[in-house]
Amino acid sequence: MAIVVTGFYSAVAQHTFTATILDAESSQSLPGVTVYLPEIERGGSTDDDGKIIINNIPSGEFTLRFSFIGYETKRLNYSFPLPDSLQGRIIDLEPANEELEEVIISSTRSSRTIEDTPTRVEFIAGEELAEKGNMKPGDIRMLLNESTGIQTQQTSATSYNSSIRIQGLDGKYTQLLRDGLPLYSGYSGGLSLMQIAPLDLKQVEVIKGSSSTLYGGGAIAGIVNLISKTPAEEAELNVMLNGTSALGLDASVFYSEKFGKVGTTVFASYNHGSPYDPADIGLTAIPEFDRFTLNPKLFVDFNENTELIAGLNFIKESRLGGNMDYVQGDDVNNPYFEQNDTDRISTQFQFSHNPGVSSRLEFKNSLNSYDREISIPDYSFAGRQFSSFSELNYSTFSSDLEWIIGINLWTDKFTQFEGSPGQDLGYDQTTTGIFGQNIWNISSRWTLETGLRGDYHNEYGVFVLPRFSLMVEPDDALTLRLGGGLGYKTPTVFSEDAERIQFQNILPVDSEILEAERSAGGNFDINYRISLTEELSLATNTLLFYTRINDPLQLVPVNDNYEYQQPAGFIDTKGVEVNLKWTWRDFKLFVGYTFSDVKEHYDGEVTLFPLVARHRLNNVLMYEKHENFWIGLEAYYFSPQQLSDESTGQSYWIVGLMTEKRVGERFSFFLNFENFLDTRQTAFDTIFTGSIENPQFREIYAPVDGFVINGGVKIQLL
Repeated sequence: MAIVVTGFYSAVAQHTFTATILDAESSQSLPGVTVYLPEIERGGSTDDDGKIIINNIPSGEFTLRFSFIGYETKRLNYSFPLPDSLQGRIIDLEPANEELEEVIISSTRSSRTIEDTPTRVEFIAGEELAEKGNMKPGDIRMLLNESTGIQTQQTSATSYNSSIRIQGLDGKYTQLLRDGLPLYSGYSGGLSLMQIAPLDLKQVEVIKGSSSTLYGGGAIAGIVNLISKTPAEEAELNVMLNGTSALGLDASVFYSEKFGKVGTTVFASYNHGSPYDPADIGLTAIPEFDRFTLNPKLFVDFNENTELIAGLNFIKESRLGGNMDYVQGDDVNNPYFEQNDTDRISTQFQFSHNPGVSSRLEFKNSLNSYDREISIPDYSFAGRQFSSFSELNYSTFSSDLEWIIGINLWTDKFTQFEGSPGQDLGYDQTTTGIFGQNIWNISSRWTLETGLRGDYHNEYGVFVLPRFSLMVEPDDALTLRLGGGLGYKTPTVFSEDAERIQFQNILPVDSEILEAERSAGGNFDINYRISLTEELSLATNTLLFYTRINDPLQLVPVNDNYEYQQPAGFIDTKGVEVNLKWTWRDFKLFVGYTFSDVKEHYDGEVTLFPLVARHRLNNVLMYEKHENFWIGLEAYYFSPQQLSDESTGQSYWIVGLMTEKRVGERFSFFLNFENFLDTRQTAFDTIFTGSIENPQFREIYAPVDGFVINGGVKIQLL
């Protein structure tokens, strides 16, 4: 897009701005482009020839904002009257990246854009999501771990099991959702990150801090909502093939098409991992695994006001880690191994109807059956978790006011098949909730969101959870958000600590002794955008956060067993996240910094919470030629982490290089060098003590797989 600018004096010190707006690639004029001066609330739109005239601009410095659907919004500062050097000047503006095209945030359940929503939402979409998918096509672990304020915590040295931490809090305090439905929690939490392929995702949405109103008390640290692709007007058939230097293989296919009022998407993948031991210590850093995934979905538009979505998710995986020789099929005396066999079947059902132009009625349901068997030498743990979620909600919206009210029902039942003798960890829990949320435009600059939820749990009683978010926009470039709320988490045996010991010798949770963990927290968010020059822009975001969890559960050794206890005290996390995004021509530089201060407060003593990097840096430099070629350099820093044995891990850097090149209309080739400094915990520290036959594993705080190259091809058949 090009803009030809002229300005002139008037006799009464009123000036005129004229422009002709063109597409940068085609040089065609663009009618309907909005040009606006927010300081004086004056502007207009281009005519059929792409021209605009704005009169009566007073003397002074003003920001001109150029916006048009499908194109990058441009903000330029001018001082009126314009000097001769700016008369007729051409300014190039590029079409918007995919990630900026029609991004609809569904996690807030609002009809507003992300910029106009009081709740702070981060999203990963478009080219950024594709780049991360290229590097790890088999799971979403890297996609999340390289985001500011999020850390994935490996819970098994040999099987790669991992959970997600937001702002340093244990993974059980984060809700992982699929299209707004809770499918990954409890018994499946330790493997969910490793079993979700990102290639059928349209975007990933993250809300940090309490999200209790819409998603229940368990969303203490926040939510991660995985949004699936939907069928477009044109048919889509994509194939992706990927191989790694660690002898891994990923093959997937995604198909979508609409047939009038009926549409469908189908995603299928096969992921294979070969046993890999870069440290040559005799234990797998990457286990052997085979995983099959099938996700078909049906979309029915009965009319413009009524829609039905029904889907099925099937995952089957066998994962074996441990002694390298044993995993490779050799005869080994007394080998150590960890076998995980899992089967997941889940359903998704959503029905929505718009009874009026400004109202919506929705019913949604999910059923989830998850079978998992864990085997180590001389011990097996197996069980089935069956959970369901149902919700009915009604929403109304106008330009100044939105309401959503609803009721929902959770059921969660775990049946244990194998485990330690006399220690049945099974349970059967039900939670009924009612909620309401309101968004109110107090004025053009102030927006308030308030929410209230009431839950009844069949074992732990009633919980009342208020929440609020306030958004202030002092000017067009600055946005402030302040929010907070309460949450709770009912006791469960499924935590990172229990996952590390394969749920062995853990005593059942006693609901007559233990109470629900309760939380309070808040965030303060500052967004600022500025155009430093005509080609250089900066977007900044600073987030201050605090969360306190009272009476947290601790897994404590008691004689030869482990027992969950609640010592008097609390855990709190506080810190800051800073994100900077510099854009200059085809270059983008992302710099992210996280400071997390997570502490345990018991009996007057204060200690650091284990496995939290107090300081983290995320740096990504990208060169992107739109839809043609990109190359990126990544560098991530983790400061020393406190370990449970009171030792301290070492700091480290992870550096990677990613590239992709499109060839023609149908082919795209990618090649990535992940962790090419070969940073490994086994290179500067140990991951176990004892013998290889009976290893006593230490906590994993750094990568164990080291330098891995992966590359492949994406083929667009339709």
